[in-house]
Amino acid sequence: MADAKVIPFDDDRSRGGAVQRPARRRSAGSRRGALGEPGELGEVQPLPGRARAREDGPVSRTEEPEGQGERAQRRPDAGGPGAGLERRVAAGLAFLRRRLTGDYDVDDFGYDEELTDQVLMSLLRPVYEKYFRVEVKGIENIPAEGGALIVANHSGTLPLDGLMMQVAVHDHHPAGRHLRLLAADLVFVLPVVNELARKLGHTLACAEDAERLLAQGELVGVMPEGFKGIGKPFGERYKLQRFGRGGFVSTALRQGAPIIPCSIVGAEEIYPMIGNAKTLARLLGFPYFPLTPTFPWLGPLGAVPLPTKWTIQFGEPIPTDGYPPEAAEDPMLMFNLTDQVREQIQHTLYKLLVQRRSVFF
Repeated sequence: MADAKVIPFDDDRSRGGAVQRPARRRSAGSRRGALGEPGELGEVQPLPGRARAREDGPVSRTEEPEGQGERAQRRPDAGGPGAGLERRVAAGLAFLRRRLTGDYDVDDFGYDEELTDQVLMSLLRPVYEKYFRVEVKGIENIPAEGGALIVANHSGTLPLDGLMMQVAVHDHHPAGRHLRLLAADLVFVLPVVNELARKLGHTLACAEDAERLLAQGELVGVMPEGFKGIGKPFGERYKLQRFGRGGFVSTALRQGAPIIPCSIVGAEEIYPMIGNAKTLARLLGFPYFPLTPTFPWLGPLGAVPLPTKWTIQFGEPIPTDGYPPEAAEDPMLMFNLTDQVREQIQHTLYKLLVQRRSVFF
């Protein structure tokens, strides 16, 4: 694999090379390509309506059962045992029919909401609930509607913390919101991982994509530490790395979106990184090649993460809608807000660590 170029979140240059810009509103059935031309870089374009694979009319949807909330649609096992089995079978057959006929829709970033709700979240949920036993705090700090930017610490050698944060928002938020994560370009050059990331709603960590999602009223997640955070040695665990040049703050200011600090405890210990094979990392095109007490010495078994106990806490929102439009170009303001977000995350991490009884319990 060629060396992956890490694109900073606040780099406004047009993207080229191995990572391609996401297609505009694709039709899931015919795969005919883009339905429109993207605007200039940095210009916020309103997203069009969802593209349908069929053109002979709107896609019929199963109506929400009476007395059931949106979560009942996302969790087909929410009813009683007998009715739940029939509902799961019917929902499964209907899902297979739609996938086989192409009767489903994706947005212009490749996000497949139905596949995420019905399949991908169901695969991640046992890891979230049974393996890492994630405890969620402060979920009420995430607004019920409108754009918002969640900024979290990054750790764990592999980016499982972002996936667990997605499940936390998906399963626990009262409004059933979906979190759209911004990911490094390395994610989108890896086979299989690239397609799954797109289906889950991930997109390239650049200001243009973030602004478009926020303008659409989406909940966007970013981890500004990037590879510096996820690939740091075990001895530096829970010590936040540099947050870049404040690109996420500039994006939030332009859209007037609140910034929600998020602190994740537990991910640092799943792969204790005691070394870094830099030569091997350069040959493979990776930013680092981790050496842990079990990997690569135990082979594939060494890639199994340790079953640590996780806590994810969402802090109080930091509003940005009270600033004038030109505030996004003020470097001192961006520095101050970036430092405020970083300090709030770091303080909460220390607080959660003091409260933690054990790494595993």
